[in-house]
Amino acid sequence: MPQLTSSNPRPSRSRHHHWRRDLVELSAVFTAVAFADLVANVVVHGPEGPVLLAASAVALLATAGFHIWWARRHSHAPPGPAPADGTQEPGPTTLWRLRTTVRDTPGSLGAVCMALADAHVDILTLQTHPLADGTVDEFLLRAPAALPAHALAQVIGAAGGRDTWTERADAHDLVDTPTRMLNLATRTALDAAELPLALRRLFGRCTIRSVPAPKDGTPAPEDTLEETMMRLRDPSGGTIIVERAYLPFTPTEFARARALVELDARLGVRMPASRDVLTLPEGNEITIRRAGPEDLDAARAMHDRCSPDTLAQRYHGPVPDADRYLRHLLSPRFGRTLAVETASGRLVALAHLLWDGDENEVALLVEDEWQRRGIGAQLLRKLVGHAVEAGRGSVYAVTRSNNTGMVATMRDLGLPLDYQVEDGTLVITATLTPSGVPSPPRVTSRN
Repeated sequence: MPQLTSSNPRPSRSRHHHWRRDLVELSAVFTAVAFADLVANVVVHGPEGPVLLAASAVALLATAGFHIWWARRHSHAPPGPAPADGTQEPGPTTLWRLRTTVRDTPGSLGAVCMALADAHVDILTLQTHPLADGTVDEFLLRAPAALPAHALAQVIGAAGGRDTWTERADAHDLVDTPTRMLNLATRTALDAAELPLALRRLFGRCTIRSVPAPKDGTPAPEDTLEETMMRLRDPSGGTIIVERAYLPFTPTEFARARALVELDARLGVRMPASRDVLTLPEGNEITIRRAGPEDLDAARAMHDRCSPDTLAQRYHGPVPDADRYLRHLLSPRFGRTLAVETASGRLVALAHLLWDGDENEVALLVEDEWQRRGIGAQLLRKLVGHAVEAGRGSVYAVTRSNNTGMVATMRDLGLPLDYQVEDGTLVITATLTPSGVPSPPRVTSRN
């Protein structure tokens, strides 16, 4: 049978303790009274006893009054509420991303965390990447603004960290890794063109390159990880190369990248089905939509209708293998392509936003019959909007130096432009702003 226990298991000892304390206090009172009576008898029977007794009473009253006045004037209460743990209010802080390698032994990570705490650094998130000869720990830190990056690295080094790397972070980095991976997977699932962008968002500052499949049909090499470079087999047949020269990739990061590529391969080619209808000045309606590999035949037919001069302005010379070149342009892996269709479904213009490593090229091709109607300007505005949405900082266009139409179209963006001319080739670079460019007029969206 279970035994019942009381919240106060020793009541009798507590009661005896109170009786002993009361007896001691009572004895002290009687002793004090007896001593006071003795002093009073000695003073009263002295020659000036009454005077001394009265003076002592006045001095006692004066001391008590002074004590009361001093206690009221100088209160010991705190001036304001203080944190429960006794810490002071923090000053200006800075967000940092920090990665360091520690020994894979008990207490190594704890030593780093204690060193950060001693430096008044707050750990917001922590990820661990196991290696063969240690563990890579990646932190998101909130540090005092007065603590620079090199001092932060010294704190980590003194606690046993090595190969420490730091980078300024912002509010976007406050999202934890599982949430970030789910967001990137969702974007990749909705649009095949998002895979390179998802890899870039996953790894931060890195270069993403897509290499087409070999002409002879040789399969792409297997996925490999080489320090600061990873090669991933592109579901479309080529290879995706991710490079980050300043920081080696870990096996954990390699596994995350492969998971995104596998998701893309399972879902196949896909893109948003939204369409924008634009009314031209003469009243005709055209449709602007995303284009993909399924538009190859229509794009080839448009090429055949374009004049040699129009093709030369776009490609800076003859196109010996238009089919293969168009397959590259229409692949969502290399960027985003917009197509313009007439009311009858005829394709009359193409616009490309191509991921060129860390840079972004824009290119336009409008069939001769449909030029000078504002189609190129509308397409360029939409490409810039896609680049801003992808977090890109600039776009550039390559054309002939005498292509006044492309120059005027770039100027109409209202963005800062930079011009470079070499051997008759003009490169125009537009610096993007977070707001992009104004939306084109008289456009309605149909999904």
